[in-house]
Parts: sequence; structure tokens; C-alpha cells
Amino acid sequence: MGQLTYLVLLAGCLVVTAPLELLLRVRVYARWRRLLVAVAPEFAVFLVWVLYAIAQGHWDYSGELTLGVRLPGGIPVEEVLFFLVVPLCSVLALEAVRKVTGWDAGYPPEEALSAGERVGR
Repeated sequence: MGQLTYLVLLAGCLVVTAPLELLLRVRVYARWRRLLVAVAPEFAVFLVWVLYAIAQGHWDYSGELTLGVRLPGGIPVEEVLFFLVVPLCSVLALEAVRKVTGWDAGYPPEEALSAGERVGR
């Protein structure tokens, strides 16, 4: 399983959080623009950071634990997927907590109110 280790970890994150979209109807995928606004800045910053670290020789990735597919700059494809999957799973988890608890999480009052009404508050 060695070379699939990183991908299996990412798939596990998705498998654990995907039911939140279906069972709790958190609508993360339906609100894809909001998801993009949440994930794009993180993705850009960390991608540049990792590319810099690779170029400077600070970071390297095991060929035994990755597929060995490197994108320009030497970054493994799994690392790029990590910068997409982990934030997606985090947003799913946050929206699930909001849905179950009625927490407004700093959203505008009208949106927070509709979330509270959904949980019977």
C-alpha cells in the first residue's frame, strides 16, 4: 500500500465527511462559490509556500509513500489534492456543526436566523 498511503488518507477524509452533505444537508457543494472563496486563498498561499520550500531544498516527499507523479516545481499531485481535500472536509465539518447546534459562526444575521430556524430554535 506504500505508494497509495497519501491518497488513502485523503480518501478517508472525504469518506468520513461526505455523509454530512447528504445526511445533514449542509449544502456545501450546492454553494460552490462560497466554498471556492473559502478554499482558493488557502490553496494559493500554501501552494506557493510549498513550491518555495521545495525549490529551497527545505521539503521533500517520499517516493515510497506517494505515486511519484510530480507537477511543475516538483510538488507531488497528492500534496495539491491535500490543499483541496482538507479544507473541503473542514468546511463540511463546520457547516455540520452550525446545522446541528444553530451556531451562527459570524454569518450575517439573516443567514444565521435561517440556520437557527432549521434546528427548531
